[in-house]
This record gives sequence, structure tokens and C-alpha cells, in this order.
Amino acid sequence: MGRRTVRGAVVAAVLCVVVGAGVGPGAGFEAVAAPDAYAYDFADGARTVEGAASTADAVGLEPGGVYRSTLPVNGQLYFRLALDATSNAYVSATAVPRQGATVASTDGVKVSVQDTDARSCSYDSTRFGPSRSPHPVAAWASRVTDGETTACQSAGTYYVVVERIDSPGSSSDDWDIELTYVSEPGLVNKSSTEAPESPGSDESWDSASPDPLTGDAVRRPGGAGFATATPVGKGVWRDDITPGRTLFYRVPVDWGQHLYAVAELGSSGVGAGGGGRHVSSALVMSLYNPARGYVDDESLLYDGRQTSAALDPLPPVAYANRYGSGDRVSGMRFAGSYYLVVHLGEQMTQRFGPGPYGLTLRVQVTGAAQDAPAYLGQSVPRDTFAVTDRDREAAAGWADVTGEDQGVAAGHGGGSGGNGDAAMRVVAASGIGTGSLLVLGLGLWTVIARRRAGRA
Repeated sequence: MGRRTVRGAVVAAVLCVVVGAGVGPGAGFEAVAAPDAYAYDFADGARTVEGAASTADAVGLEPGGVYRSTLPVNGQLYFRLALDATSNAYVSATAVPRQGATVASTDGVKVSVQDTDARSCSYDSTRFGPSRSPHPVAAWASRVTDGETTACQSAGTYYVVVERIDSPGSSSDDWDIELTYVSEPGLVNKSSTEAPESPGSDESWDSASPDPLTGDAVRRPGGAGFATATPVGKGVWRDDITPGRTLFYRVPVDWGQHLYAVAELGSSGVGAGGGGRHVSSALVMSLYNPARGYVDDESLLYDGRQTSAALDPLPPVAYANRYGSGDRVSGMRFAGSYYLVVHLGEQMTQRFGPGPYGLTLRVQVTGAAQDAPAYLGQSVPRDTFAVTDRDREAAAGWADVTGEDQGVAAGHGGGSGGNGDAAMRVVAASGIGTGSLLVLGLGLWTVIARRRAGRA
């Protein structure tokens, strides 16, 4: 889980190239990809906790904390929060079914926040949907102090309830879950509690989608979890995806800006459009906000021919969106990194083969960035609800993606976050030839050996 040595990184680079040298195009990239299509990168340093069966034994969660636990079949777990009277608290739970799990379209996860009298502050549930393919899904709940109601406004103890939604015939295996707790400070001055007008009114936000981006796509391997989501900005991005796999990307969206996204699945050449062969909801693209709150999703039917799915037009990011109705409006309530999560259903293997399939993302962020609301303090973690220069540079591909900040390194690996792993992903994606990489690796190894000999 720690850093790899330089020598270890070089050895890994050489082995990746040697192992993949005879496997065809893209072998170098595949060599560093996770072999398990169901792998999920849990955040480095996530604390393992045991959810309680009763509020009396609930473990306390800290602002900015990331936790890992397990959710049994038909399970209901309790966690504890200690909240002040001004901050907004957001807790998200990502459910990760294990390999081989059987799920129904109505299966999923539900999260709620309750006070000490069992009154609900908010709740949300997310389900696997018609693809019936096991993949990470996240739901969130909150305690907010800037609403019009008087419930859940006081300081004190609150409880997070994480529930598993199961159907008869679903797998009885435990699900892994990743919990995050983000704190948003209150405002200096109370803001208006009116949501933006809906499209079609005189004062509505622009709901027209821009013309889709064209041009050559840039290869950008997706991450395998929220914590290792690959940063992308405006552009056309390319990756390969196999059935059962889920790829994570994060897009910085500032106050006042619009986000548009289109996912395109390439043609397979297998029974294209013929014989009635198809997979409904073959690919699902979901959007989550910076607190990992569900915003929207779109799916596509696949019959072997290229096809695409686009998110419906979303409102510009605004603080007042939280007072709107529906996830598509209320979810766009703060600036920060929005997550595009793309899953390819495992049924694709039976109908069209194991792949990989070409995935193209066309991402646009439009509009001028506006000033942030006047917060009383900083969010926890810091800058969760902001777009920094580093975020913009990483999304454009300028920043060093081997940095140690959580979520900066992008890749398919098992969540170690090591600098050597991230560097090799960049090398693999850049298309450097096998011979060049071998020479580079051996040269670095030689330099290290000579320096050590000199010191000796």
C-alpha cells in the first residue's frame, strides 16, 4: 500500500512490456489493467469500521473521513454523526457487489440521516436498474441547515442508516461499501430558497445542448473507483471497456457552468443489427456530484452497431439548485469534481463476446466560472466544493497524475495509488513502443546500479 521503489517501478515496467509484447495492439495498456472486471479501487487509508445493528452501538464518523465496511443481505447498518447548528453534512455510501453476485433491477442501496427521535432529515436510494449487472452504485443523504423546514436544524447527535435493497433470488453474499462524510459550511448571509426556473419559463436556464464535439479522441484510461477517477475536461476521450467493468472519470465544473456528456460504444462487427440480437441497457453512464450524490443516468441499447447515450441538459451549477425538485436539479448544488461512471453490462459477453469494446466520451463544460457563495469557512475535506488550478490542469492532461493527492492518480489497479503504478499507466496509454520502453527501463536500472556502486 506504500510507495514502490524506483527499481521496483522499472522492473514492473519491463515485465509489463515483455508479458504483453506478443498479444497485439494495446497489450502494454492491458498489462497494467485490473484482471478482475469487478474490481473497485477503495480509497487509500479508508478506515475499516463495523456498522452497528442498533443506534446504541453506532460508530462515530468524522468530517472528511472515508470508511470501508460490509453490508449483509437485507442488512441495515447504523453510524453516528456529531453535528453543529450551521454546517451541512453529506454522507454517501457506495455499494460494491462481489464477483459472481446475482442482482435484480430493483436491488440497490438506500441511505438516510435521522435525528435521535427517528425523524428523517433526508434519504436517497440507487438501484442497479434494467441492466441487472452488478456494479458500484452510490446513494447519499444529508442534514442541511439552510432549508425552509425546522426539522434537523439543531446541533447534536444524528444517525446514518445504510440499507441494502434485495429481491428474492438475489445473491446472499455480503457487499463491500465505501462511506464518505463531507461537511459544507453555512453561508455568511442566508441565501434565497428559490430554485432556478425550469426550462421553458421566461427566466429559465439554457437547456439547449451544444453541438457534439468532433475530432480525434485522446486515450485516457478510466479509473476503477471514485478515489482513483481519471480527471478529464472538455474534449473527446477514448478507452476500452470489457463486460462487467465500471470506469470512473471526474470533471471539474465551477459555479455557473454547464456540464454535458455523451458516451459512445463502438461497433463490434458481431451480428451487427441482424437476427434481433441486442442487449438492452448494455451501457449505463451515471453522473454523481462532488459529494458522491446521484444526479442522473442514461443507458443505451446495443445491437452490435455503434450507438451513443447523452445526459439530458443539466442546470448550471448554483447554490440555489438545492431547493429544486428532482435529482437533476438539486444534485447540481455545488462546484467541484463531478463523476462520470460508465458501466458495461456483463450480458454483453453472451451476446457479442468478451470484448474489449471501444468507449468514447465527449465531454463539454460551458459558461464562465462565477464567484463562489460567501461561506463561513472551509469544507471538509478542503476544496471539495471548489475547482482549483490543479483540477483544471489535471483535467486538461497537464498536471503530474502521479501526485499523492487522493483521486489524482488514474488507473485500473487495485487501489494502491503508488507512483510507479500511475506512471506506468501514463506510459502505457501514450503508445510508446515496446523496444523504446525496454531501453528506457534498462537504462534507468543501470543508472541506479552505478549510483549505488559509487556510494559503496
